[in-house]
Amino acid sequence: MDQVDDLNILIGRMYDAALDKFSWNDVLEGCIRFVGGSAGALFSKDAVNSRGNIYHEWGTDPHWVKLYFERYVAIDPTTTIQYFADIGQLISVSDIMPYQEFLNTQFYKEWVEPQSMADCLNAVLDKTSTSVAMVCAFRTRQQGVVDDTMRQRMDLLVPHIRRSVLIGRLFDEESSRVDSFADTLDKMAAGVFLIDSSGHIVHANESGQNLLLAGDPIRSEVGRIRVRDPRAEESLENSLSVATGGDTGLGSSGIGIPLVSSGGVRYAAHVLPLAAGKRRNMSPGSRVVAALFVQVATMGDLLPPDVLGTAFKLTPAELRVLLAIVELGGVPEVATAFGVAMSTVKTHLRRLYEKTGASRHADLVKLVAGYTKAFR
Repeated sequence: MDQVDDLNILIGRMYDAALDKFSWNDVLEGCIRFVGGSAGALFSKDAVNSRGNIYHEWGTDPHWVKLYFERYVAIDPTTTIQYFADIGQLISVSDIMPYQEFLNTQFYKEWVEPQSMADCLNAVLDKTSTSVAMVCAFRTRQQGVVDDTMRQRMDLLVPHIRRSVLIGRLFDEESSRVDSFADTLDKMAAGVFLIDSSGHIVHANESGQNLLLAGDPIRSEVGRIRVRDPRAEESLENSLSVATGGDTGLGSSGIGIPLVSSGGVRYAAHVLPLAAGKRRNMSPGSRVVAALFVQVATMGDLLPPDVLGTAFKLTPAELRVLLAIVELGGVPEVATAFGVAMSTVKTHLRRLYEKTGASRHADLVKLVAGYTKAFR
């Protein structure tokens, strides 16, 4: 079986996992092996309180996972930078800092090195007002640092992982079981539309029917989905058309298509192929080839650090120090965590004071907290 066949099968399994979250650990194993990693996880990290949650994992040691979230989540430079990354952007150690500098960090010496790890490749799947969800693939010292092949393969997977995760969130624990998919559509708060190969609506759940009755931001014309914004409609039509051809072709299209009502309410639309895998047997009628999910969007596109960086024209290094000051406390703690001299941290801190108008650490903490509350 060649790489293309492996990829097609793996993507199909991802979309099955959107409706059956209990299969995600096995799917994640396939993803990590495909990209050439040794272990991996789907997890989230909070930008302000430095807490995190792991949702699915493969190949990780429970002892080290527990230690990570108890002690090291706040000082992990490989994920802190993700607060400022674009969704889907791939980031390894070399994208953040010189590798030799990484070897001097507390995080490397106390968490990475004892596990015989060398590198990791992360990608942002979604952002909320205070947190970021990521997929991560680790490399051992024997495997070496992240290379171009790993990046290329991860780049192929990330859009599909993201679609599966976002749509999977719309299903509660009961509806995520594959044998209850058809019975639970009407219970979902999101509008769900089952679409056939000609682009016509075969079924709409109760929330979807309410959206159609309102005719805003989505409506039905001769049984086909139409939206107010011509660009969004073109994107939606293209995504539904591609979905009729199977799982692989969608890529990053059909994820979070923005829809806006006449009253300014923002929605996000996601397309899930249903013509292959276990999904083929879930939908009512063999004509159904895709499901369209429409939900009210949240203020999740910008994290407070993004806003702070823009508002005060902070560099990535200054943003790192700002978050570290909030999370860890003082200059000695930040210097130890980053493996740099205290004078380096003090230089960044001085620039932070100049740019933000703050005069002490407490002012910086209040600044970040104020922006966070504004986006809740």
